[in-house]
Amino acid sequence: MQHAPLLINNCDVAASGNATFDCCNPVSGEVVTRAAAATVADATSAVDAAAAAFTPWGEMLPAQRQTLLHTAADLLIERADRFEQAITAETGTTTSWARFNCQLAADILREAAAMVTHVQGEIIPSNRAGSIAMIVRQPAGVVLAFAPWNAPVLLGIRAIAMPLACGNTVVLKGSELSPLTHRLIGEVLRDAGFPPGVCNIVLNAPADSGAVVEALIAHPAVRRVSFTGSTRVGRMVAELCARHLKPCLLGLGGKAPLLVLDDADIDEAVKAAAFGVFFNQGQICMSTERILVDHRVADDFTARLAERARSLTAGASGCPLGSMISVEAAERIRQLVVDAVNKGAELIVGGDIAGSIVQPTLVDHVTPTMRLYHEETFGPIAAVMRFDDIEEAISIANDSDYGLSAAVFGRDTLRAFQIAKRIESAICHINGPTVQDEAQIPFGGIKASGWGRFGGKPAIDEFTELRWISIQTQPQDYPL
Repeated sequence: MQHAPLLINNCDVAASGNATFDCCNPVSGEVVTRAAAATVADATSAVDAAAAAFTPWGEMLPAQRQTLLHTAADLLIERADRFEQAITAETGTTTSWARFNCQLAADILREAAAMVTHVQGEIIPSNRAGSIAMIVRQPAGVVLAFAPWNAPVLLGIRAIAMPLACGNTVVLKGSELSPLTHRLIGEVLRDAGFPPGVCNIVLNAPADSGAVVEALIAHPAVRRVSFTGSTRVGRMVAELCARHLKPCLLGLGGKAPLLVLDDADIDEAVKAAAFGVFFNQGQICMSTERILVDHRVADDFTARLAERARSLTAGASGCPLGSMISVEAAERIRQLVVDAVNKGAELIVGGDIAGSIVQPTLVDHVTPTMRLYHEETFGPIAAVMRFDDIEEAISIANDSDYGLSAAVFGRDTLRAFQIAKRIESAICHINGPTVQDEAQIPFGGIKASGWGRFGGKPAIDEFTELRWISIQTQPQDYPL
C-alpha cells in the first residue's frame, strides 16, 4: 500500500485531523493507496499558496519557465515505471496504456514550453491623436484544474501544462480513483524545480467532494477552472462556475461514431474500430461507441470485427485489455447488453463479465429504442448500426447529445471529407480511428462534450486575460 499526502507549497501535507481515504484495486479489492482526505480548510490553504506564488511566477522570464517544463517532461519519462505501477494498481488498466499516458504527457509539457513565447499581444491603430492602443495578454491568476482517473497522467498534465506556460499557478484536484497517480504529477513538478506554491495537489474523500469542490471554485483567487470528466459532473461544475462568475473549460464525455462507407478498406476500418472500441477497455472520451456501416458491406465488416474481438482478452495482468474501473461499471455494461438484446439486437461476441473484467463485446442491429444507442457506455462494447444511404448515415451520426470525435472510412476521400464536414463533432478523422491525440493540436468538444479547447494556441485564450492598455503621448482634449 502506498501513501499519498497533499502537496502544498512543495511540502507533503497531511489533511486536517490526519483524515485519509482508501483507493482500492478494482480487480482484487485490496487497498493500494491511502490518501490524505482534504477538508475545506486544506483546500483553501492550497489556493492561498498558489495565490501567493502567482506574481513571481508570472514575472519569471519565458526561458526560465520553458526550462522547467522541459525538465519536468524529462523527469516524468524517467519515472515512467513508478507511474505505471500507480496507474495499474489504482485503475486496473494495462501497462501499455500507462506507458502511453506518460509519453503523451511528456509531449504535452514540451508543447506547453513551446507556447510560452506565443503569449503575445498587438498594437491596434487608435482613433485618438497621440494615443497608442495595446492589446496585452496576461496570466489570469490561480487555475483550478480537475483531472479524471481514466487517463490520469496525460489528462492531469493537460489540465495544468498550458496554465503554467501562460504564467498562472495551479491547484490540481486529483481523482478519488487515482490519487497516487495525480500526486506523482505534483512530485515531478516539484523535483523539476518549480517554485513553492506554483503547483499544488489536493485530494479528497468521495464523500467530501461537494464541499471541497465548491470551496475551491468559490475562492476569490481562483480565476479559471479547467475540468475534464463526465458530462454529468461537468454540468455541476459549470453551474458552480456560473454562480461565481468563473470562466471554465470543459472536456466531457462522448459517443463517437465511426462510419464505414461502401467503398471503405474493410481491413483498415476493422483495425481502427477494434482499437477505438477496446483500447483502455473503452474508457476514453473519444472511444468508438457507435459503428455505422453501409448495409452492402455490413456482414463482411461485422464478421471481421467479431474475429478481431475474439482475439482480444481482458484480464487482471498480461492481457491486451485490463479491468473496468469498478464492478459497478462492468455491471452497467451488462445491463446495456441485456436491454439491447431484449429489444431485438444480436449479441455477436462477448458479453462475458466477471467482477470488473468485461470481455470485448460486439452487438449488431442496434436501434434508437435501445439504451446502447444513446448512452455513453465507457466500456469495451461495439454497437453496430446499418444504414442504406449517406443521408441516413449522417442523420444517425448526429443523433446524439455528444459531439467530440468521429471517423469516416472510404476510399473516395473527397466524398468522405464532405461527409466529415456534416458530422456534428469537434474532431473527425478520415480513414483513421476516433481515438487520436497530439499535444500540439487543440482538443475539445461541442454539444454535451464540452466547450473550449485544450492545447495549441487556442489554449492561450483560455488561460489569459485580454487587456486594453493605452499610452497617451501628447496632451488630450476632453469635452468637459
